[in-house]
Amino acid sequence: MKKWLTAALLAILFPSAPTFGGGLLGITPDELETLKAQGVPVVDVRTPEEWRKTGVIEGSKPLTFFDSKGAYDAAAWMQEFKTIASDPAKPVVLVCRSGNRTAMVGKMLTQELGYERVYHLEKGLQVWMAEGHKLAPCGGC
Repeated sequence: MKKWLTAALLAILFPSAPTFGGGLLGITPDELETLKAQGVPVVDVRTPEEWRKTGVIEGSKPLTFFDSKGAYDAAAWMQEFKTIASDPAKPVVLVCRSGNRTAMVGKMLTQELGYERVYHLEKGLQVWMAEGHKLAPCGGC
């Protein structure tokens, strides 16, 4: 019953969000702003070069998943990710440049690791910037 109510509430709050199965939801920049204002953590999975080049969403947590050559270490990434989003029942937002990496990482989190509410910014930071949302310099990146 509780899961049904949660799903109904999410459908009302985020009607444009398509589901990707297993709790992965695509969201718009405005929906991301709403979740961020509610205290939902935002994880930027891009590379340090990308963070330095464009900046990051203010308050987001930079945590590279794929390196510049496309390689990754899922176990090491998860260890760090759990310091940001330790409870699989609580929501988390993932962002990248185009939405492709976050869709892959989000599927891993939901389908393989049991995270229930993973949001990813559809079309990534490209649409974020195109819609006039701001990015902040990534201090220490």
